[in-house]
Amino acid sequence: MRLGVNIDHIATIREIRHGIEPEPVVAASLAEAAGADSIVTHLREDRRHIRESDLYLLKQSLETKLNLEMSVARDIVDIACKLRPERATLVPEKRRELTTEGGLDVAGSPYRIKAAVSRLKENGIEVSLFIDPDKKQIDASLECGVKMVELHTGRYADARGPKEKERRLKEIKSSCAYARSRGFEVFAGHGLDYHNVSGIAAIRGIEELNIGYSLVCRAALVGLKQAVREMKELIG
Repeated sequence: MRLGVNIDHIATIREIRHGIEPEPVVAASLAEAAGADSIVTHLREDRRHIRESDLYLLKQSLETKLNLEMSVARDIVDIACKLRPERATLVPEKRRELTTEGGLDVAGSPYRIKAAVSRLKENGIEVSLFIDPDKKQIDASLECGVKMVELHTGRYADARGPKEKERRLKEIKSSCAYARSRGFEVFAGHGLDYHNVSGIAAIRGIEELNIGYSLVCRAALVGLKQAVREMKELIG
């Protein structure tokens, strides 16, 4: 199973003091050296952590893939088309949210999403949609012309008690199987950490997990290389 390492919160630490350190590109290099299969960043409309300059440094220096999480806002799509990351993952975005709240409502706004997908694909960029584990959203994703979806695992991660956790896990398993039957590559992420990742990593058909916050938290104690290595061992 592949591991995509999200380095957004390395940039968050930098932005607390509006300084120049820690540098996301250095963090990306350390993550790659520890076995990361891709580097994930989210260029938010308010630029609260990752900057455009970070993206261009990453694109020039990465040995693995750059996976750009992004909204479907026109200016963000313009930047992605110019940058040409290996993959773009379309996600919902609200200005006041602390982190992404749920999956993209593909079924509710297919035309806008389909237009963004088309532009990105025209520029040679693979496109994935970050969606809730829901058959309706999977079907709508197929209509938008993508062949990759990332299942939102936040409800599983936030589940209170074993019964709810098992119910959320079954939702993800069922959605993964359904997406695979429709021809999708299936990824997963959001809220995954060293305590809950094994349940998702055990699901047959999920090819990649994208994890950020818990890795950065762990890295503050043991270093980024060690944090990534530990996560790779857990999912491998």
